This record gives sequence, structure tokens and C-alpha cells, in this order.
Amino acid sequence: MYAAIWITISAALIALSAPVRAAGCQDIDFEGASFTFCTADPSTDDIRLFLNDGKGDRLGTFDNVETLLAMSGDRLVFAQNAGMYHPDRRPVGLYIEDRIEVARIVTSAGPGNFGLLPNGVLCLGETIAKVIESRRFAAVQPDCRYATQSGPMLVIDGDLHPRFLPDSTSRFIRNGVGITDGGTMITAISNSPVTFHHFARLFRDVLETPNALFLDGNISRLYARDIGRHDLGFPMGPILGVVANRSP
Repeated sequence: MYAAIWITISAALIALSAPVRAAGCQDIDFEGASFTFCTADPSTDDIRLFLNDGKGDRLGTFDNVETLLAMSGDRLVFAQNAGMYHPDRRPVGLYIEDRIEVARIVTSAGPGNFGLLPNGVLCLGETIAKVIESRRFAAVQPDCRYATQSGPMLVIDGDLHPRFLPDSTSRFIRNGVGITDGGTMITAISNSPVTFHHFARLFRDVLETPNALFLDGNISRLYARDIGRHDLGFPMGPILGVVANRSP
């Protein structure tokens, strides 16, 4: 069994070590659990965050994002929920969309996963993407075209979050995002319930992202055009998506 797992992991690492040619998704098995990860190159791919439509109403679903994009001749390549939100689906922490700050950064500890410090921010610039610990982000105030805050951090400068326990029994569907040393953005979602420790090690040891951020748990969903996946469920708050022009 372990040989088969490492063969699968090795194939994924080979794929990740090659230049990112086109955004897309694939499945991987790691230590008895199935995951789907997606890659995008911020220097060439159009990566955005979505919250409201043109009328100020929450988009909430992948279908609504697709409808919005179709108005300008675009489509989703892949997308997933992009962080935690209040009952009215407002972002819990910092949220910036097209350089407009919709919600302010939160740097204090608090209840739930979001407040399990250190938490972090996904910052999308014109050609780069970074995952930055929240207090460091607040001190530096980097230039972000889009940004979303969530928590906890999964991996911080190559180390797992200090509160994650190897023998934890808390297992949920989880999704997150990390950035490789080469600048590639990688999102991942577990296809079965896993612990934080397991999920964080996927980002550190397999996907090789020295900084990675947890986005959410049970509400985690994925849209991936190239593998024919379109998860359904209750409306979401912020959505992270990679956009491309529609084929003629």
C-alpha cells in the first residue's frame, strides 16, 4: 500500500516540478486519503476573488459566477470557496476585490478556526500570489488587487501550525491554498474527512508550499472544468476562481 501511495505522490511531484503551462486540477492519494489539487500561474493566469454581482447581491454559487463571467465572454477554469463568512455571507476578515477593501483585517485571537492564530491572508497581485501571516500582512501592507483572510495557517515558513496534533480525532472535509517557492498557486480539497495535521502535511510535504492557508471545512466545494467536477451545496461567501476566455 505504501509503495502505491509514494508512486502516486512521486508522479504529482514530477508534475509540480515542471513549469505550469495551464491551470488545471488532478486527484492525488496521500496516506490513505484522496485529495484534489489545482494549480495556477499568477504570472499568466487570471486569478480573481468573487463576492457580489453587479447589483450588490452575493454571488454564492459557481453557476452565478459563470453567469457573471459570460457577460464579458469569460468562463471559470476552476474555483472553490475562498474563506469563512458571516451568516449573511460577508467575509469574516480582510477582503479586497479589485483593489476595493470590503472588510478590514482582523489580527486578534478569537473563537473557531479563524481565530486560531497564526492565521493568514491570500494576496493576489497583478502577476504574483502570496500567502502571508496576518500580523505580518498588517505591518507590511502589501499591494493586493485581491485578498482574502482566513485561518488557521496550515504551513508557516515550512513549519506546520504549532496547534496541529498528529493524533487528533477531529476530521472534516477541508480546503486550502498554498504558494510554492516558484510562485505557483496551489489549491487543494480533501475528498474525505481529514485532520488539520494530515491536510497541512499534504501542503508541506507533497505540494511543497512553504506557506499555506486553511480556507474552510464542511462547506468546502470545488468547481473544476477539466475533470468535470461541480460540487453543489448551500450558497457560499467569497469564491476564488481562475478565469479564461471562452472558446469561439
